[in-house]
Amino acid sequence: MNLQLSRIGELTSALQLPGIDANACDLAQQAAQQEWDYLTFLEQILQCEKRSRHQRKQHIFTRMAGFPGLKTLEKFDFTFAVSANDKRP
Repeated sequence: MNLQLSRIGELTSALQLPGIDANACDLAQQAAQQEWDYLTFLEQILQCEKRSRHQRKQHIFTRMAGFPGLKTLEKFDFTFAVSANDKRP
């Protein structure tokens, strides 16, 4: 592993920024290919952290809600619910 990536991993861990740690390498390659300036790179990496935090929050809140399981319309028993209409778009 690259020493610089190791230090970035330690810093993101200490600062509690796991989204940056997980995507830093990919974003750095993309920045080099597209010749981003420093502020564009910083903006993209912060956006990545923001998305990561949002996804983690959604996952945690969904778990906390205690839903019994994933249910879809394909699995719904329309013969049981006589008042439900089976017509779907």
